[in-house]
Amino acid sequence: MEGTLVRTLILATAATALWAAGPVRDLASHPRLGKGWRGEIRNGWIPVHLEGPPAQLGFQNGYLLAEETEDLFRTVVKSTQHDARKKWAFYRTAAQHILWPRIEAEYREELQGIVDGLAARGARLDLWDVVALNAFLELVPYYTPWYQRNKGRRNAFIPLPERCSAFVATGSYTRDGRPVIAHNAWTDYHVGSRWNIIFDVAPARGHRFIMDGLPGVIHSGDDFGINAAGIMITETTISAFRGFDPNGIAEFVRARKAMQYSSSIDDFDRIMRQGNNGGYANNWLVADSKTGEIASLELGLRNVILKRTRDGYFAGANFPVDEKLRAEETDFDPNNTGNSANARRARWDQLMAKHKGSIDTMLARQFLADHFDTHDRREQPNERTLCGHIDLSPRGLRGWQYRHGPAGAVQNKVADAAMAGRLALDAAMGHACGRNFDAADHLAKYRRFRWQKDILRDLPASPWTTFEAAPANP
Repeated sequence: MEGTLVRTLILATAATALWAAGPVRDLASHPRLGKGWRGEIRNGWIPVHLEGPPAQLGFQNGYLLAEETEDLFRTVVKSTQHDARKKWAFYRTAAQHILWPRIEAEYREELQGIVDGLAARGARLDLWDVVALNAFLELVPYYTPWYQRNKGRRNAFIPLPERCSAFVATGSYTRDGRPVIAHNAWTDYHVGSRWNIIFDVAPARGHRFIMDGLPGVIHSGDDFGINAAGIMITETTISAFRGFDPNGIAEFVRARKAMQYSSSIDDFDRIMRQGNNGGYANNWLVADSKTGEIASLELGLRNVILKRTRDGYFAGANFPVDEKLRAEETDFDPNNTGNSANARRARWDQLMAKHKGSIDTMLARQFLADHFDTHDRREQPNERTLCGHIDLSPRGLRGWQYRHGPAGAVQNKVADAAMAGRLALDAAMGHACGRNFDAADHLAKYRRFRWQKDILRDLPASPWTTFEAAPANP
């Protein structure tokens, strides 16, 4: 791990910045912008402040991020049609008839606000495009197989991504005895290079919160955020999960509501369970920075398991933890040590034991850059390491990516209880290890992925940067 740590420390000591130097002034003013603003790009991240009632939050999002939202939309549509072999109209229909009837008024207003903000900048996405874009993480790999089975049709191949490595620790495991939380997002590089918004949201109701996210989207998506009640949230998906309830509430709505309205772990648990549709099934890791308690909410469809402690850790690497959930709702093999989720789970356990009593945000950054493969017992960046590099793997990641698939860890976030108190987080775009991804070089080597030529971007590794909730008008 030595080479990894040295490079990580170089990145960790690079210049950091607070929220932003100020708002971008080249966007034409609009009366509906109110106190919303967009900051200058900081080490690959775009900071955006949203403030006001739901419709205004949405308008600010759509207006300030119109170009980025259109670009993300084109990327998601193309990749969805390739991976799921479904036209976008299929997901627009699901957004209208499956999801929309169960979205409460507050978030309907915000979604419509995004449409209005986009229109004010000349973008042509309509409401069903925006709803489907917000829900693509649950519609494509969860709703589509359900639909095929319900219609008695042969299942199309729907890749179920193994997204993310994360941990939360507290008590005797951390340097100051208070919670530390960390997460890196795994996804296709064509989407991940666009997962670069830092939202500071001050809603008219509920708690102010800071989170990473995608443009034109009302939730984080990879779900790393902190609210003004001191609740710290992240998650990793449950591998090989099967199940979807069309009568439930969209996962993206529940995740956003939990970020905004949770004042305790109990609140978070209640909000995420209510109307659970099984979409984007995750193991949620949560901390209450006020009490020092942390929790794991493994949210299957039929099995929901909450564990909590004031002295310990919970780690996520896409492995189903609960035996009953694993047996009834997944096709996961817990005994395959060469499986990415199992290998990363083993590595988390090693790191937690080795560094018990010393874990802080600096160590968390190093963990997210880790390249130790527990299966082969050596340093080698690939799909089995916490800092995921599927593009470097001759195996790929079965069920999601072919060998050398351009996917893996795309960005990173860490925070501790003190940071939560001021709504702050540290974030790094690209691989935390410092390795850059060159899109043109990769496509030249691996022709299979040339369908991504128009959407695949370079993914440079950027320094860690501190973002903190800012005054509404800096």
